[in-house]
Amino acid sequence: MAGERILVVDDEPKIARIVAAYLEKDGYRVQVVGDGRAALSNAQNDLPDLVVLDLMLPEISGWDVCRTLRREPATTTVPIIMLTARDEVADRIVGLELGADDYLVKPFDPKELVARVHAVLRRASQVRQPVTMASSPRLIQCGDLAIDLDRHEVRRAGQILDLTRTEFDILATLAAQPGRVFSRLQLLDAVQGDAFEGYERTIDSHIKNLRRKLEPEPRRPRYLLTVFGVGYKLVDHD
Repeated sequence: MAGERILVVDDEPKIARIVAAYLEKDGYRVQVVGDGRAALSNAQNDLPDLVVLDLMLPEISGWDVCRTLRREPATTTVPIIMLTARDEVADRIVGLELGADDYLVKPFDPKELVARVHAVLRRASQVRQPVTMASSPRLIQCGDLAIDLDRHEVRRAGQILDLTRTEFDILATLAAQPGRVFSRLQLLDAVQGDAFEGYERTIDSHIKNLRRKLEPEPRRPRYLLTVFGVGYKLVDHD
């Protein structure tokens, strides 16, 4: 639903103006800042619905802005779409491991950015939908791992795990059909609404993050298993 507030962080005025114009055309309220320090101040004082974040920023880098937003309780689940002129796979992986929900390389088509904003906010809206009293709880139990799809909550041995929205969406997709193998493209399509070819490998970074948070021994996973040459599956340890 349009009307959400988008914080655009970019020190290139021309790019910031174009991004803002396309988002505002779709009905979003846009705030533009040009450095990392202003981004943190704005996000913490006036919580946005989504952040479009350039990485190469003055004052404080986009990496550090993302890291700080993910560490603060008030902003830990705010969706972040990273923008960068660097097309290195390693940069993309680091950004996703810091908790970014998506990643676009400059130059990009503003229409694609708007589509990605739509997809991320649509997922966020679905998560916030209230659960009626008549609905039954959807709780998936895998060993000591409990996934509550209605409360958007994951516990391991009774302890709540701090997952990003994208991490939870991937886990929920896998948990809905334990044992089924999902390809990277299928997972990307499930969590973004539209699968953008060439970005399916970003799922690997989210899976790595999930394993670090879910698995007692991330290098020897029990729950999130790789099916080589195909994708991933969640194993139900009943």
